[in-house]
Amino acid sequence: MTDTTAANRTKTSEHDTDASDTTVTRRAQATRRGGGDPASRGRTTIADGVVEKIAGLAARDVVGVHAMGSGLSRTFGAVRDRVPGGSKAVTRGVKAEVGEVQTALDLEIVIDYGVSITEVARAVRENVVTAVERMTGLEVVEVNIAVSDVKLPDEEDEEPEPRIQ
Repeated sequence: MTDTTAANRTKTSEHDTDASDTTVTRRAQATRRGGGDPASRGRTTIADGVVEKIAGLAARDVVGVHAMGSGLSRTFGAVRDRVPGGSKAVTRGVKAEVGEVQTALDLEIVIDYGVSITEVARAVRENVVTAVERMTGLEVVEVNIAVSDVKLPDEEDEEPEPRIQ
């Protein structure tokens, strides 16, 4: 009787081993069937506007940047901001060209009087490149900066007075 019990134990353990091998094989086939890591299946595209928003916010964070965009775009933007339901144009003064793995940016900024233009431009480039690459995974190949104006201390902002007070 002990011989039969030992034989059954051996058969059961062989069967368990075969069952677990089959489960492992099925899991391996399921993984192989889909073609690799699930996170790499499919494609992600990022719109130009998304990169422009990220770059615009990153550029505005730099000390010495007074505003973004040219005088005309800031004036229209100020009017648009005052319209009920209108939102602040975060992309004002930012143009992005987005490819599959790279992006290039053009920024137009107004700086505060008294700051070093080269230092502000360097800081803007660093901040923009870091933010865009971190958030999108795209390689930023260039950030072109055009300084369109200098905000003097005694100058008023170019926002028009509201017509209704």
